[in-house]
Amino acid sequence: MARRPVIGVMGAGDGPRPQDLVMARELGAAVAREGWVLLSGGRDIGIMDAVNQGARAAGGLTIGVLRASDTKGVSDAVDIAIVTGMGSARNAINVLSSDVVIACGVGGTGTASEIALALQSKKPVVLLNDSEDSRRYFSRIGGALVSVADTVEAAIARARDLLAAAR
Repeated sequence: MARRPVIGVMGAGDGPRPQDLVMARELGAAVAREGWVLLSGGRDIGIMDAVNQGARAAGGLTIGVLRASDTKGVSDAVDIAIVTGMGSARNAINVLSSDVVIACGVGGTGTASEIALALQSKKPVVLLNDSEDSRRYFSRIGGALVSVADTVEAAIARARDLLAAAR
C-alpha cells in the first residue's frame, strides 16, 4: 500500500475573514474525501481549526504540528498532535512534511512564511484566496511551483494533478 498523500493547509490563526473560515471547512472536507491526510498548525483558532473541523466531519485523518510545548489550545478535530515547542520554527516541519501546500484565505505573516518556506523547499503551493497582491507576489517568486485557485474544487483538482505528476 502506498503512503497516503499529506496536504498541508496553511492560513490565518488570528482574524481570518468569515468567508475564509467557510472555505477552510469545505477544503478540509474535500481533502478527507480524497483520502489524503490533512496537516495544519493544529490550533483551535482560525483556518487551522476550521480546516480540521471540516476534515473530521468528513471522516478524514488530521495532524496538527503545534508551536507550543504542550497540547493546550489544540483543535478538538486534530487526531494526531505533534508537540514541538518550536514556536514559528515549526512552520518548517509543516511545509517539509506536506506533499502539497494549500494556502487558504488571506493569511498573515505566518502564512506568508510558510508559503516562502514551501517555495524555497521546491514544494508546490496552491493559493486559495482572492488577494491579487498575494497571487502576483508569490507567482512572481515561485514561478511554476505556484498555482492559483478560486474555489475549493479547483484547489483540490490542482492538488490531485500535482500529486499525480510527482509519482
